[in-house]
Amino acid sequence: MQTLHSIQELRAAVSQHRAAGKRIALVPTMGNLHRGHLTLVEVALQQADIVITSIFVNPLQFGANEDLDSYPRTLEEDCRQLQEAGCHLVFAPSVTEVYPEGQTEQTRVEVPGLSDLHCGASRPGHFRGVTTVVCKLFNMVQPDLAVFGLKDYQQIAVIRKMVRDLCIPIEIVGVPTVRAESGLALSSRNGYLSEEELRIAPLLQQTLQQTAAAIESGDTDFGRLEESAQAALEAAGFRRDYYRILNRESLQPAQPGDEIVILAAAHLGRARLIDNLEV
Repeated sequence: MQTLHSIQELRAAVSQHRAAGKRIALVPTMGNLHRGHLTLVEVALQQADIVITSIFVNPLQFGANEDLDSYPRTLEEDCRQLQEAGCHLVFAPSVTEVYPEGQTEQTRVEVPGLSDLHCGASRPGHFRGVTTVVCKLFNMVQPDLAVFGLKDYQQIAVIRKMVRDLCIPIEIVGVPTVRAESGLALSSRNGYLSEEELRIAPLLQQTLQQTAAAIESGDTDFGRLEESAQAALEAAGFRRDYYRILNRESLQPAQPGDEIVILAAAHLGRARLIDNLEV
């Protein structure tokens, strides 16, 4: 497995693989890898000849007072896991390699509307940072496909719209959320949770399942269901962010008869947890 740090080296390596007729997959990550990330690599290996994993903690998607400085950086261990998983190349650029003129002067890529909802409302500018760096990575690697986890349901929706709107010839593959035995969605930020908080955290997914069961039984009072779920989470020790019953395509408030997804975000201790469930 190669580990490269410059765009020039990356492009030279990719050019060789493409000249050999290889199908190339990209798995974008911010590192501190867990079993969920490795599952993305496994899926990529099933669909491509060459798998490239990027590891880059993107400052452009962190807001003021967020955890940019404390976000875990574990490159050596990440590379060890990726090599064992069968990844072919790791691209781990520096901030100056990705943003050579600085972040202030960086051209931004933005998906309006969809980026301003839900997590976008809670974290203004977050998705602009995501789409900017993902677009740059797509241009650096020019893969045939890119693999993302569905835990961040809104993120993959935003990226798919960016790809459609900008006519980027890359297939976006979504992979179901990988969970601990407790049902908690795996996340790099779970490391912020104390032992007590780890016992409480699975209630987020359990609450989603309870709401889904109510909807499937015919309850269409979505506003009441949302508020009831928020209250239950707060009673358990979460601090509310949002809990929404939405149309799967538009991510706008659902109407009876829609295909539905429930999106939730809540704070528990130092961690901000997100999860979702399609109904």
